[in-house]
Amino acid sequence: MTELHPSVVALVALAANIAANHPNRGLCQLDKLKQYGVPRNQVDTVIEIARHIRDEAGQKNDAAFDEALAAKHADTRLAAIPGGEACCTPTAGGKSCC
Repeated sequence: MTELHPSVVALVALAANIAANHPNRGLCQLDKLKQYGVPRNQVDTVIEIARHIRDEAGQKNDAAFDEALAAKHADTRLAAIPGGEACCTPTAGGKSCC
């Protein structure tokens, strides 16, 4: 099995920390990425995509909660989390996260 290059691991960890709203925010990965020579524009792209995924997830969770809340206030069963929408939308900068 081929192991991932440490720079790839650092990029993945940075993205995961940002997307998960981890308290450390992946800041320790930035020094590693600089040491590995990862270009700033690549790091910026990873940050943009991770933030977009985090924000999109929050919006979808809020919408599902609001729908369930409205259903509860109407004395109906809680609505299911909506499905069937596109699995991914581009970031504001036009980057694909899929």
